[in-house]
Amino acid sequence: MVGRRELAWLTLAAAAWGLGTVISKRAVEEIPPLSLLSLQLAASLATLAVVARVTGTSLRGSPVALGRLGILNPGIAYALSLVGLMTVSVSLSVMLWALEPLLILVLAVAFLGERVTVAFVGLSLVALAGMAMLLYEPAAGGQLIGIVLTIAGVVCCAAYTVITRRLLPGTSDATAPVVFAQQAHAFGFALVVSIGLAIAGGQVLPTSVTAVGLASAIASGVLYYAAAYWFYLSALRSVPASYAAVSFYLIPIFGVAGGILVLGESLEPMQWAGVIVALTATAGILWTTRKPSRSAETTAEPGLVPGA
Repeated sequence: MVGRRELAWLTLAAAAWGLGTVISKRAVEEIPPLSLLSLQLAASLATLAVVARVTGTSLRGSPVALGRLGILNPGIAYALSLVGLMTVSVSLSVMLWALEPLLILVLAVAFLGERVTVAFVGLSLVALAGMAMLLYEPAAGGQLIGIVLTIAGVVCCAAYTVITRRLLPGTSDATAPVVFAQQAHAFGFALVVSIGLAIAGGQVLPTSVTAVGLASAIASGVLYYAAAYWFYLSALRSVPASYAAVSFYLIPIFGVAGGILVLGESLEPMQWAGVIVALTATAGILWTTRKPSRSAETTAEPGLVPGA
């Protein structure tokens, strides 16, 4: 059963991820990737702590297993992605990440017992095609090792969603402790990797950082990690993982919108067509998985049915 509140949370999560990506583009111009990841997570943790203090929310009580999932995502997943970016183009990396919602759908059916209709799968493939039209660049390319590392990061993120969905129903309703614990583990992982890279002679610290670069790193961390994960996990508590993954089709659209507004970028006709296709397919998925009317609440949803 999917209600308006869960839909709003998923949409806000997609917006935060999309806009956070745009702002990260500015930050990564000055800050090496692993240092940027650590700084972003530090900003996220600080924001969560402040919000919890102001609202009187406790950040304790997250199950150990859920907290450690932060090492998988965003820890290992984003580390693999950043390393993969060293040998693949940004456009190819983004296109590979577009496979994540489809992979989540497959894993949710296989390991969570979620049942989906033919229409749901078909519309998901159409949305994926729309994302490909939006993100495709003829010059996109990269080395095999970079492609493999990026796909490994995608698999980590997809597995994270499925495992988290399995563990969340048995916990309390407080999302803040889970998000904080996961990102604390990810922050520790990023620091360990950064120290190891520094010992090996790699560049970890930036040579110089402007006020704009630092502000971009902090803002993207707050959006991409604190806000996005809070909204996403809040929705994931009560909706199937396969449905939650639908929101990922909106991330590139929010990212492109942010690029147009913030960076002055423009779209080609085929990209605009991709936006329309992705939005139409996503709307179709949302319609087929809408919350039933009061008179039909005891019947199965037409779009998908969570496994027992």
